[in-house]
Amino acid sequence: MTDSKEQASCLTKKGIPVSAGIAFAPAVVIDAEDYRIPRRHLSRSDIRPELNRLRKALTDSAAEVASLRESVTQKFGRQTAAIFDMHWLYLRDRKLYNEIAETIRDQLVTAEYATSIVLRQKALVLLESADQYMAERVTDIYDIERRILHNLIGEKREDISHLNSDVVVVAHDLTPSQTAHLDNTHVKGLATDAGGRTSHSAIVARALGIPAVVGLNDVTALVSGGDELIIDGTRGVVIIKPDEAATQQYRQYERELISLGQELQSLRDLPAVTSCGTKVQLFGNIEFPQEAQACLDYGAEGIGLYRTEFLHLGSETEPSEQDHYEAYCQALEVMGDRPLIIRTLDLGADKYTQARAAAPERNPFLGCRSIRFCLQPENLPLFRRQLRALLRASAHGDIRILLPLITTLTELHQTRMVLGEVIEELDEQDIDYRHDIPLGIMVETPAAALSARMFGSECSFFSIGTNDLIQYTLAVDRANEHVASLFTAAHPALIGMIKDVIKAGKRYDIPVALCGEMASEPEFCLLLLGLGLRIFSVTPQAIPTIKKVIRASTMTHAQRVARRAMTLHTDRQIMHYLRLETRKVFPDLV
Repeated sequence: MTDSKEQASCLTKKGIPVSAGIAFAPAVVIDAEDYRIPRRHLSRSDIRPELNRLRKALTDSAAEVASLRESVTQKFGRQTAAIFDMHWLYLRDRKLYNEIAETIRDQLVTAEYATSIVLRQKALVLLESADQYMAERVTDIYDIERRILHNLIGEKREDISHLNSDVVVVAHDLTPSQTAHLDNTHVKGLATDAGGRTSHSAIVARALGIPAVVGLNDVTALVSGGDELIIDGTRGVVIIKPDEAATQQYRQYERELISLGQELQSLRDLPAVTSCGTKVQLFGNIEFPQEAQACLDYGAEGIGLYRTEFLHLGSETEPSEQDHYEAYCQALEVMGDRPLIIRTLDLGADKYTQARAAAPERNPFLGCRSIRFCLQPENLPLFRRQLRALLRASAHGDIRILLPLITTLTELHQTRMVLGEVIEELDEQDIDYRHDIPLGIMVETPAAALSARMFGSECSFFSIGTNDLIQYTLAVDRANEHVASLFTAAHPALIGMIKDVIKAGKRYDIPVALCGEMASEPEFCLLLLGLGLRIFSVTPQAIPTIKKVIRASTMTHAQRVARRAMTLHTDRQIMHYLRLETRKVFPDLV
């Protein structure tokens, strides 16, 4: 496609792609709905009526959230609706009422003004947090503030739930309430200034299947209502007021994507086998149990990575053993006898539990996260609940347990001890479970990769997590825009580590999968095949493309590509070479 810089009559913005697809529609700009609240002083006799207004507004707001939570549960499931649990609890918390009431009494101001002061102070604390996840939660506070003010003032909120024409929604950062109200019949795309891959707007956009780009910084300042937009959620591009050339190019791109998608979908029921007969397994990665069906629809042979921490992050209350159990059984019901590999809680780093979210660590990616977090004495009850649920669910299907961020044998041995204690409890209670449940480790640090031969004799399988392995190997924070260009899966050191882990798996005859984003990128498929990888665990939408490359390849070609790539010295040389070789087997790859 033509470089956007040549399209002088239109403006192109690059952001973070969070939901794939192409959308063409005029913009509807959802403003921040910031109420301008004048500071009006009260007399002492006005305080009691003002407190009564506040109490009623909080009660009405909590009732609205409860109703909204119920409708979202019916549309998208309990995990997505859990976003609103925190809103409901917050509005019902006596502490919030007391803080606002104290401001009314002390400063003799209206309920509206006191509400704005208290909640904006709370939002400021979150905005100043160094933790990305916490910073993204500021939209929850803004949403709660607007809801209370709406019930105090009575102004009508922007309605995007009953549209009568197709639009692209543009906002600074949609609140959970706004995203829940999106009418996906007419909302064809989404673009926001703020947000990240874990933001609520990204989660809901994926659930609705709406092409979305977030992290655009200033798109709301550049777009007016009615402006024509193109949203490229696959590559993270938004084109504002596209000219005829850009529109034609993207229409052609859309036709190519549709045609390619139809062609690839025809491969759904065909095996992932190279043209020379080498069998490869293609699994899917999921965050919520309801995504399991999408994996099957795209042709997955199982789930290679179920990220269970979203059970915690989507709710203000810690999930119970039964919550875990029901979520796993829901996925098992869809998968039948196919494998379901469940990663234990990968909390910490940028994903905090409710109890720890208010006090993130100074350097969280090198701190108490993942298995380290679970093995802390104060967190063992949380970990044991999950292990009990996993074992109970294993009686109903092919569940396998995957441990994140294992760096030492001691961590693996400690986990086995906890698992053994849980097994003893289940035996005493005569609860059924799979006695030979496989226990594998994520290889996502240089320590684990370099110790793969040591680990190979003590676990049932490896799963290479390249997202963290790249970050820790190259000392590059993938969330830092200043070093984003250095974050690459084509670095020679990384390729060498992957090769060694695969060799260690073969030595001990244990399966080795790769579940990081690298497995979803078709340019790396030949390289990984040539290195000996036989299990790819990818985002569901990537399954048909990866299967196409596999079926068009031979092992002779793949091994030659791997040998040649390992002689190159820079990531740019390697990436250029891999793209050239991939196009030989898949010329239509976009």
